[in-house]
Amino acid sequence: MEIILHAHHADVPANLQRDAVEAVRLIAARLRRAVDAIVRFESDGPERRVEIVLRAPRHKEVIAEGFDRHFEPALALALSRLQTQVARDRRAKRSNTRGGSTG
Repeated sequence: MEIILHAHHADVPANLQRDAVEAVRLIAARLRRAVDAIVRFESDGPERRVEIVLRAPRHKEVIAEGFDRHFEPALALALSRLQTQVARDRRAKRSNTRGGSTG
């Protein structure tokens, strides 16, 4: 899986980039056949924004954002939202594949 990092008007420390890549890999492992992920770090005045886009075949793009005054909490928020969406998608897929009558 390929992970692309973008820093738009932002100076992102190497250790934060490494943490972002490792965390996205762990979350993407739960989503079958994840193809790639894009992690965008943006700085606009006092606000920092982290956006994560995760793509896999036969899935909608999973997009999660986090906003804060610093990149670390913004990344943590975006990762938390990404993990929630991936878990929700897995539960939905599991319940759809189980044979049961709906009515």
